Amino acid sequence: MALTRDLGFGPDELLVRDQARKLLQDNVPVDKLRTLVARDHHEAYETEVQPASWDESLWKQMVELGWTALSVPESAGGLGMKTIVSVALAEELGRVAVPSPLPATLAATAVLKAAGANAWLEKIAGGESATLAITPESGSWEPGDSDVEARAAGGNVTLHGKAAFVQDARKARLLVVAAKSAGGVALYVVPVDAPGVTITPDRIVDLTRDQATVTFDGVAVSAANVAAGEGKGKAAIEQALPAILTLLAADACGAAEWQLQTTAEYAKSRVQFERPIGFFQAVKHPLVNVMLGIDRARSLTYAAACAVDEDPADAPRLARMAKAAASDAAAFASDRSVQLHGGIGFTWECDVHLWFKRQKHTEQLFGNATQQRAHLARILEAAL
Repeated sequence: MALTRDLGFGPDELLVRDQARKLLQDNVPVDKLRTLVARDHHEAYETEVQPASWDESLWKQMVELGWTALSVPESAGGLGMKTIVSVALAEELGRVAVPSPLPATLAATAVLKAAGANAWLEKIAGGESATLAITPESGSWEPGDSDVEARAAGGNVTLHGKAAFVQDARKARLLVVAAKSAGGVALYVVPVDAPGVTITPDRIVDLTRDQATVTFDGVAVSAANVAAGEGKGKAAIEQALPAILTLLAADACGAAEWQLQTTAEYAKSRVQFERPIGFFQAVKHPLVNVMLGIDRARSLTYAAACAVDEDPADAPRLARMAKAAASDAAAFASDRSVQLHGGIGFTWECDVHLWFKRQKHTEQLFGNATQQRAHLARILEAAL
């Protein structure tokens, strides 16, 4: 394998990344995020339906800046930029822990792009949000595992069953659904308000996302809804999976960077024994280890992003490595950020809990570090 040396950050790519960083930092400061998702513990966790708060005006700005069109091919009305640009954007989204349908839309875009579903990609480039409804209730993240069936009767096709762990289902407008039939797995795109679609919110720890189980009760679909025909859906998901894992790894790296910087600043200002606690090696060394973990994960993440476009055969290996390393970095950064804030780190009033909870959610999506290494072992074994 020829390692990619050029990470692809030319002037256009740097412009998008820097633009995203400034817009998000200006529009999603910590106090606004707290007001949006964590005003009150009771409201967040004890109401009958957990809120799914987000800033729709910020979403409109994202669309106007072309963020939904970044990875959409030019032939489908997009910008046709490299995967690394979307990955850099995902890192900035994780850094500010923004509640938005954009991360789910980027993942859905990867699947639709692999399926060659240009008609639906045009809608996403134009500002439609989307999310993946491809996971069964068992929690399997294997491509093609689905509890949704496509049933044909009298020339009509209807969808029946449930898709679990659907990210930001109450923010997105389109569902990319994996459905089984005798001919194999197909992909359908269904509006969230289509007759027969029911969204049941899950109660999750992460307040910056929402998650749901989506039920399909005889949802009628036509040829226009097909993104990948029978027997082609599994291959499209498999092809898109490295990009999805890399996007998640980038989100975790961005959030871990926020945890590191915030905790380091706290260590400079918190005084014990007449000195800032950052003076003591028991605080310095863990922070350095957090930094090293982030750098390792980020390097693997951008290597995987390059491979998605330039070395697809090796992309699954690098993406699994990136997701595993980012999950490890997320877990360690989360642990240290709470511990080094001391007693206040465990309280609702301390903002680190928002990133801690986002990281715990990100770790599990599409498989945690242990699951990624198990897949990686199989990839390496097959290469022997």
